Amino acid sequence: MSLKNSLVHAIAEMQEEEAIRLTRAMVDSGASPMEVLDAAREAMDIVGQRYEKGIYFLPELMMAGEILSQMAEIVKPLLAQAPAVKKHGRVLIGTVAGDIHDIGKNIVVFMLDVNGFEVMDLGVDVPPQKFVEAVKEFKPQVVGLSGFLTLAFDSMKETIKALEVAGLRNQVKVMIGGGSVDEHVRAYTGADAWGRDAMAAVNLAKQWIGG
Repeated sequence: MSLKNSLVHAIAEMQEEEAIRLTRAMVDSGASPMEVLDAAREAMDIVGQRYEKGIYFLPELMMAGEILSQMAEIVKPLLAQAPAVKKHGRVLIGTVAGDIHDIGKNIVVFMLDVNGFEVMDLGVDVPPQKFVEAVKEFKPQVVGLSGFLTLAFDSMKETIKALEVAGLRNQVKVMIGGGSVDEHVRAYTGADAWGRDAMAAVNLAKQWIGG
């Protein structure tokens, strides 16, 4: 089994120490940071599937998030050594009110960051008004709303409505993602687009802002 496949397996099986060891081994062997992140993405797909099937529960999701955070700490210095990336633009992101899932959001934040976007992360369970205030202060071109639970769909809709009421909706593009978000949910919430994964979010941001 290759180092990358071993790493995917270790993350998916919640083998924290082994996952960190393999991350370091990949880096030491000359693997690019993107290869390590790709392994993390593959592993999270497996974790997500197991969660949907009722094999994994919230503690496993949180454990996987913790493993990814530690991996990010190892990979980030390598990304910093790359040629300085001109910041393309600003993206405001957060998990909407009533939802505390942040693994997917954290991966999106990380991927936007390494692709040269300035990101403000509002965290989890973010009420609509907090998004409104942050848009006024941070002045992003893109707002990302994350939600894993189906109840998040109403919160996404309310957040977009709040931006409208505040007269800010036309100033930003809104993308949504997480859990079972799809085109129907996008239409329901009034978002501009939805993304299946972190790379989709990066591609949307590039499309809208340039870069």
